[in-house]
Amino acid sequence: MKDILDRVLSWPAERQEDAADILIAMEASDSSEIGLSDAQADEVRRRLADVDAETISLEEFTAHFKRRLNP
Repeated sequence: MKDILDRVLSWPAERQEDAADILIAMEASDSSEIGLSDAQADEVRRRLADVDAETISLEEFTAHFKRRLNP
């Protein structure tokens, strides 16, 4: 880990800031009250791996969502 951190210090400042942002987000997620159960995480992985999954555009999703709210 120390080797990686030493290499990060040789990166351009903007790239170092990106790395810091990622680490800060990871740290914040550790203290988040929001999380998935193991079963929920398994289901997300299963769905992401499904190459035949049906997808819709954001516009289609928004229209569907609006129809559900205002039948």
